Amino acid sequence: MKILKAVRKVPGGMMIVPLLLGAMVNTFFPSVLDIGGFSTAMWKTGANAILGVFLFCNGAQIKIRQAGSALAKGVGLTAVKFVIGAAIGILINKLFGEAGFLTISPLAAIAAITNSNGGLYSALASEYGDSTDVGAVSILSINDGPFLTMVALGASGIASIPYMALVATILPILVGFVLGNLDEEIAKFLEPGTVLLIPFFSFPLGAALNLGNLIKAGLPGLLLGVICLVTTGFGGYIVMKLLKAKNPGVGWAIGTTAGNAVGTPGFLLSIGATTAAVAEAATGQITGAIIVTAILCPLATHFFSKRESAKQAQ
Repeated sequence: MKILKAVRKVPGGMMIVPLLLGAMVNTFFPSVLDIGGFSTAMWKTGANAILGVFLFCNGAQIKIRQAGSALAKGVGLTAVKFVIGAAIGILINKLFGEAGFLTISPLAAIAAITNSNGGLYSALASEYGDSTDVGAVSILSINDGPFLTMVALGASGIASIPYMALVATILPILVGFVLGNLDEEIAKFLEPGTVLLIPFFSFPLGAALNLGNLIKAGLPGLLLGVICLVTTGFGGYIVMKLLKAKNPGVGWAIGTTAGNAVGTPGFLLSIGATTAAVAEAATGQITGAIIVTAILCPLATHFFSKRESAKQAQ
């Protein structure tokens, strides 16, 4: 059977196929993933550990002369997520108030759009870009959590920057970077990990999703996901164009909503920054955006990456 060949025919297949399989198993047979031991660790709870190794391997591929490029891309992509998400949220608030646009509240818009899925970005950047594109996640991780959402809502004084969360993301890349530059053989040894590990962390990322929540989110959740993908994906593409990235199509890989964004409305509710009704509706819509972007973003990144490759080949 030509399973691998078939998977590679799917746009972003090495990422999207395991992710969807994980989501389907968790939706229809969740108990299978809770049997414990190595099985649960590998297929449900181990995404962060495998991602850590993946980032370490990619860090080893970044040469000293490329480090500035990785930082510039990270800053640019983080800025575009924040600016676009904040602008859309503020616009919704000005025009429609707390009730929101088609029930999409400013809170839901900002929380979903300013927060990107670092795992998905890393996998897509590895498949369609280079090591500096993957290295950008060390800065992009700043939008992981409620901090930028609260800044955009004008409540930044309530929260503190999660410095240790940033350090925890940067450290595997940094250690890999140091070792890979000290010894070329280490870099070569770790290079297969930049591709081999993708399906292994994609499945548990998918296993954190329940496709039934997409139905519960309804049209607002679907629309929020599409808005997030189109606005920030295109914005990321423009940033990568301006930075003269080898493949600007990788910029579309930021057009996602991270899984932990679903907890932002509850967090804001707990500190009195929103109401229970708004928080409940926003949580459902953000869940829809997480699933929609997880499915559509790899397809968009594949399409625009291939288009860029075709242009460069002419």
